[in-house]
Amino acid sequence: MFGWGIYDFLGGVFAKQIGPFKSFFWSQAAGLVSTFLLALIFTTSFQIPILVIILFPIAAIVYSAGYLFFFKGFEIGNVSIVAATMNLWAVFTMLFAFIFMGQRLSAIQTLGVLMIISGVTLASVNWNDIGKHKFQLSSGVREAVFGAFFFGIFWNISEIISEEVGWLLTTLLVKLGIVVFLLVFSFFGKREIGLTKTAAKIKYAIVLMGIAEAGAVAVVNYGLTIGDAILITPIASALSIVTITLAVVFLKDKLTKIQGLGIVMAIIGIIVTAL
Repeated sequence: MFGWGIYDFLGGVFAKQIGPFKSFFWSQAAGLVSTFLLALIFTTSFQIPILVIILFPIAAIVYSAGYLFFFKGFEIGNVSIVAATMNLWAVFTMLFAFIFMGQRLSAIQTLGVLMIISGVTLASVNWNDIGKHKFQLSSGVREAVFGAFFFGIFWNISEIISEEVGWLLTTLLVKLGIVVFLLVFSFFGKREIGLTKTAAKIKYAIVLMGIAEAGAVAVVNYGLTIGDAILITPIASALSIVTITLAVVFLKDKLTKIQGLGIVMAIIGIIVTAL
């Protein structure tokens, strides 16, 4: 929760300064290096089953797609509202785990999911335009929903991989796959990834982002080796508490009362799903 909260806040800030693609690529590269060093310390076995070889590139692609949509939402929208909308990834993860993994929710967890959906709706809709007959989603919300959908797919795949090869190797493989995918994507999409003209403090912040996010992924993958995605991911998705707090304190983001209520409801719903 704290790792992603810090990563998403910094990502929201620097996506506006150097663009979402550069922010994501270099933070993932930093995460790959830190995870590799951790794997050396823990003397990780690199024996990889065929199933994992097939699944980890897919996991890397959907995770990359999720964050690219997420950062795009940050680039054009309000950090707090986009972050709250991204909580839908927990709902998507639960839904896919229920349908495809055979995992089940208790009655109170189902109530929590409904609170998340309701809260995200309140937080993401531009209510001021309703009275003007211009019903529309706040900027960046559509991108955040797409991102949440891809994250939902990713965590169910990641659970399968983690149970096969362990949390650390899973994290390392996914990070490697993400960096390779982004390099290929940048080549064919003619995306600029250089940071030669970027201020040093931004480079340091991106490294911090990568380490924080890699740590978050590794810890959640560890949780998936001893628990189910349908319970583990909702707890981690409470990262909005951290992201929104940082955005209000440092970016002076403004929220309407209805949007604030929606964010609180979504956060409470996430907490309820873990009971």
